[in-house]
Amino acid sequence: MKHALLLAAVLATLSAAQAADTPGSNPSVAAPTVADRLANARKAIAAKDWSTAQRELNLAARDDPRNADVHNLLGYSWRKRSNPDVTKAFEHYYTALKLDPRHKGAHEYIGEAYLMEKRPAEAEKHLAELEKICGNRTCEEYQDLAKSIADYKSKN
Repeated sequence: MKHALLLAAVLATLSAAQAADTPGSNPSVAAPTVADRLANARKAIAAKDWSTAQRELNLAARDDPRNADVHNLLGYSWRKRSNPDVTKAFEHYYTALKLDPRHKGAHEYIGEAYLMEKRPAEAEKHLAELEKICGNRTCEEYQDLAKSIADYKSKN
């Protein structure tokens, strides 16, 4: 009988410990916010850790599917992988621009994706849009895309 009680106590302790490790089971430990996930993704992107970035961004998109920044960075991470998936990148850039037609980063990055697809005229449309959004040609996104287009044209 003592052994049965001891065994029951050990099993109950193990079960409680496992439950405490289960995500969402401990209300005192807050789940990462979308902002946390974006910050983690940006760190992963800076380190060129595309898998971690995509994992964080996919979780952020699950929690906030209407976040244009999340979709823009998802597109970027698909495009920058060692084996780029430009189709998936375009899907996320289109979503970002549908959610926020004035998203400067999405215009820059979709323009760069169009250059990967050898479609400079499409990239130039996004450059023109950036000029309208920025009100000039000095914003970082405009200058970066303009440089990418110039580099593309000098090589093709």
